Amino acid sequence: MKPMYERVAIGEGCSVRVYHRKRPKIPFEWHHHPEYELTLTLNSHGKRYIGDSITDYGADDLVLVPPDLPHTWESNRSLDNSWPQVAIVIWFSGDWARRLADCCPEYEGLHRLLRRAACGLAFSAEAGAALKAQQAGLLSASPRERLSSAVEALCMLADAQAQPLASPGAFADAGTGRPTGHEPERINRVLSVIDARFAESLSLAELAEAASLSERSLNRYFLQHLGESVGRYLSRVRIGHACRMLAATSWPVSVVAVRSGFPNVANFNRQFRAMKDTTPALYRRQFAGKAAPTDIEIASLEQRSPSLMHGERDEAKQGAVRSHSR
Repeated sequence: MKPMYERVAIGEGCSVRVYHRKRPKIPFEWHHHPEYELTLTLNSHGKRYIGDSITDYGADDLVLVPPDLPHTWESNRSLDNSWPQVAIVIWFSGDWARRLADCCPEYEGLHRLLRRAACGLAFSAEAGAALKAQQAGLLSASPRERLSSAVEALCMLADAQAQPLASPGAFADAGTGRPTGHEPERINRVLSVIDARFAESLSLAELAEAASLSERSLNRYFLQHLGESVGRYLSRVRIGHACRMLAATSWPVSVVAVRSGFPNVANFNRQFRAMKDTTPALYRRQFAGKAAPTDIEIASLEQRSPSLMHGERDEAKQGAVRSHSR
């Protein structure tokens, strides 16, 4: 399914855009944008789709999504039916965050956070509760106070425990390729080889030769800059490619496995389940029947950027029609 592009209007004189979303139900809206997004979801339970990661979410769900990674949440119930489902969304550019970290050593943690967030991060419920305690500042009428609260929140999360979400290849769904940015040139050479030849049998020795490094040094570089071993990264690329084919084609699982670099279907099923906590067939069903959003001004914290507002306007119209018919 092709994700929709969302144009996020940061607002003149602002460095961050905060959106206070309150809905009876969070709809499936598969989309991407060039800004980072930190989203705290409250009073809601359902499915979270971040790239090729599909997981259940619940109370105080806190996720950092990197630029151009397709994503959406879809709720199936409220935790408390007497209140709306809420999302506090913070959009920001990585450029100013990196410049701030460059010139102010007190904000060095921002570099670590953005590196860790290359494929998305899901934080603990405790981190979500800590951010919820800061919502007064995040939802302030003062742009300066919103920025201050957002920066403090990001610094708080710099070293917080978090679960990586999507595979590196998930960015291909938005036509952006894999995450890029600050890896050394030798690692970039290896990433290019993996991108081009992930379906082939690639040995650690061959990849180390491409980087002009020893196998041990290459693994150390990957752990330092990408947070995982070469083997783990390669597996996530292959599984991510498989996820895209499962969501977008009706090819048999055996064909998907081979085209993703797994000539042994049993091994593919085992690795897929270990990484995605589901089977390839069940993963495919979770995308079946999902309708992509059709077609996107900014006045307040509770008004969304226009590119995805049509769904909310349509829902409001339908509600008005139902009220009128009564």
